[in-house]
Amino acid sequence: MRLDATDRKILAELQVDSGQSLDEIAKKVGSSKTPVWNRIRKMREGGVIRGQAAILDPEALGLEACFFVLIRTAEHEADWQKTFLEALRARPEVMEAHRLAGDIDYILKVRVPNARAYDAFYQALIAEVRIHNVTALLSMEEIKATTALPL
Repeated sequence: MRLDATDRKILAELQVDSGQSLDEIAKKVGSSKTPVWNRIRKMREGGVIRGQAAILDPEALGLEACFFVLIRTAEHEADWQKTFLEALRARPEVMEAHRLAGDIDYILKVRVPNARAYDAFYQALIAEVRIHNVTALLSMEEIKATTALPL
């Protein structure tokens, strides 16, 4: 889907606060309500906008520990990968999972209340899937976090 400058302005506003009214967005992007609504609808239909969600404060919800988990595996067969991906998708603690190029095969971002909860997550994961090596890194401070894509 081709996006013009107005589409990008609308997307930027939605990334800041998707709860804004159409009138507010239209005013900020220099348009009127109906054209903004039509553009948003087209971007949803075109898959540019995948959904809307509230951004919650993890610490306010007792999820104070953020671990980055580096995984190396000796297994690369389709069955192992399917089991591994299913295990990750079934665990709500896994906020993000990426397959990497290089020495590390996967990196996970895991949110839990504390180190004991991380250990329970780790024990459950390795009981379900064979993993060659796991390194967990505790984030001491979140310096920058955003869901906004650079437009």
